[in-house]
Amino acid sequence: MTTPPHALPSTDDDVLPVVIVGAGPIGLITALGLVHHGIPVVVLEEDGALSLDTKAGTVLTRTLEVLGRFGAAAPVLAASLRIDEIGEIDRPTGTAGMSVRTGVLAEDTRYPFVINIPQNALEGVLEQLLRDRVPGVLRMRHRVTGFTQHPDRVVLTVETPDGEHTMDARYVLGCDGGRSPLRTALGIRVEGTTLEERYMLVDLEVDLDVENPRDYPYLAYFADPDEWMILVRQPHCWRFLYPLKQGAPEPGIDELRAKATHFIGDVSDVRTLGSNVYTVHQRVADQWIGGRILLMGDAAHLITPMWALGLNTGVLDASNLSWRLAWVLRGWASPALLNGYEKEQSSVAIKGSGQMAEAARKAMGSHNSGAHQQRHQADWGWAMTRTLLGVRLDVDDTGDWTIVQTGGEPGPVQAGERVPDLPLHEPGGGVVYLHDLVGDSFVALYFTDTRRRPALPPDDIPGLRHLVVSRWDAPHDSGLRDRALFDPGDRMRKRFGVDADAVVLVRPDAHAAAVLPWPSAGTTVLDVYHHITHPDVATAEAEL
Repeated sequence: MTTPPHALPSTDDDVLPVVIVGAGPIGLITALGLVHHGIPVVVLEEDGALSLDTKAGTVLTRTLEVLGRFGAAAPVLAASLRIDEIGEIDRPTGTAGMSVRTGVLAEDTRYPFVINIPQNALEGVLEQLLRDRVPGVLRMRHRVTGFTQHPDRVVLTVETPDGEHTMDARYVLGCDGGRSPLRTALGIRVEGTTLEERYMLVDLEVDLDVENPRDYPYLAYFADPDEWMILVRQPHCWRFLYPLKQGAPEPGIDELRAKATHFIGDVSDVRTLGSNVYTVHQRVADQWIGGRILLMGDAAHLITPMWALGLNTGVLDASNLSWRLAWVLRGWASPALLNGYEKEQSSVAIKGSGQMAEAARKAMGSHNSGAHQQRHQADWGWAMTRTLLGVRLDVDDTGDWTIVQTGGEPGPVQAGERVPDLPLHEPGGGVVYLHDLVGDSFVALYFTDTRRRPALPPDDIPGLRHLVVSRWDAPHDSGLRDRALFDPGDRMRKRFGVDADAVVLVRPDAHAAAVLPWPSAGTTVLDVYHHITHPDVATAEAEL
């Protein structure tokens, strides 16, 4: 019951590409997302090659789900190291804190783990995927030097190896980093702070498995008021990250080696593979959309890279924006649909991930780090929070959103939450996962009794499908056979926490848009879908 990407209109004027400026991980993932939705895309990168710097190294579960939706999870996983425990250790006492055990998420996701992969290796995998799927999509040594916005397009001035050229784009996505020239040219301000301390990252080749065995989790946070450290087991080495005091010079090779052994004890045969020092920011753009130019990732928000919330929060931008652009460019939604991207993601980025990362940074260096404020949370809620599966978006303009889940077990699915990725059984005997059902469509799931021949709305509105989910396999004479999914034991209905005769509308990014009784004498699924895709029209109608 999965569907291929829908085709765009075929006239030359309608197939202007979306141009992504910047080929970092967010630019590359967004490009793969647009390709998944059948949207023509061009990626411009001013450098001659992708970055070789060792930067972010942990990819969270929610990012894996986004990569899975865009057909990129398998090759990324093949290049990575999977982890089912995130350790928290009080370094002065050696006391283990409340580790995150991601295995408790097996009923929520196909990826009940996080992965470690150096950012440069991740970018290499994404680059190759993109080049394989759309040859010529990635254009290196192409620097945007100016632009002019028009009602229906943006005309870019681009400096290339063959001279200066112009390029027409339907929309432009600024994935051009924390110093974003596009953001500067738009006159958009950045608010926030830059921390006094810098972070030192070093990759070491050292045997902590056989010759010098250490039973550290593959991702471990060593809290210490004087000298905290993060230890990351990468596929082929160990990575150490720790703060540099204000004004401290960058350490040399011998000092880096000595610092590592100071943390882990005496070991033999330590070789430094690479290092990087970077400044830490807590900044956000005061607007993310300027006409037909939209900011993403570090161009929109710079977040303390603690708990892997920097890169992974940027991937949430790609997840939210790609389907919106597809709906607008297919003519299924008004351009006002794009405004929801900034509304939803700006809160999550700076007030959610940003504040959580900053709290984590402070806790790492506090004297009471062993009693971290989140330690009261039970395993399930803490795992949902730390993997970013617990994000609930403000989908209904109520201001109600969060990135924190609490409790030892899930409660009923609420509007705005990412829905659990559980399997359902198709009429032909196959199994389909929920996230695959909604990969390129809104889907209304009607939890009801198929024996009673419920009358589903027709699938006559582009971008919206109606399916019935029931523990009763649809009889062959019910007229529902090709629109019914078998849910043995009511597994999915119980996980959603809905009563029989309810409907859940799920967006293409796997967030619940609405949870409603069905049939409803009030708001219906069609009303919600109309309000989402044409918010300007819905607002005008409400004011009449």
